[in-house]
Amino acid sequence: MGRTPFTYAALFAMLLQTAPAPVPAETPRAAPAAALSPARDEALIPAPRPAAAPGPRTVADVKVIRELPVSGWLEPGRFVWDDADVPAGPTLIVVNIRGRTLSAYRGGIEVGRSSLIYGADNKPTPVGAFDILQKDEHHVSRTYGNAPMPYTLRLTSDGVSIHASEMADDLATHGCVGLPKAFAAKLFASAHVGDRVIIWQG
Repeated sequence: MGRTPFTYAALFAMLLQTAPAPVPAETPRAAPAAALSPARDEALIPAPRPAAAPGPRTVADVKVIRELPVSGWLEPGRFVWDDADVPAGPTLIVVNIRGRTLSAYRGGIEVGRSSLIYGADNKPTPVGAFDILQKDEHHVSRTYGNAPMPYTLRLTSDGVSIHASEMADDLATHGCVGLPKAFAAKLFASAHVGDRVIIWQG
């Protein structure tokens, strides 16, 4: 016995109403943070930096254990020297051009600090590390009309030296480092041929 078309239409409508809606395809998701492996987790966290060990600070690559208690600006001609209880040994000299100071160290302890004058613009004081090549307590300059340069510590073959000089704000040298005479005498007595001198811009 056949069925009418209406019966098939009604059955088809019922099937449409009861059929589940199609499920859309899922978009791939990133794995949650908790799902990352421990190795990847650790790679995302920067390793802590080790704490700096306490120790001497450095000035122009020089280890400094103790400095002289000098406060404020050293005016031209002013200096401090105190090597009491500081053992004898090599003297390390650090020249700070911008700060216009020279410091002398023995074993990392500052024994002297002085004002200084330095080279004029057309004859600048060279920057770098030097060794004392020669000492001459009563040196006179053959290049500059036998000008006296007492307590000379020669640094270069062309004559750049540390020596005693007149001191004033408006004075300059031909490339040397000029010091108050009394300080230059103390530095001369402390330093040796071969001792290191560091000249930097500051």
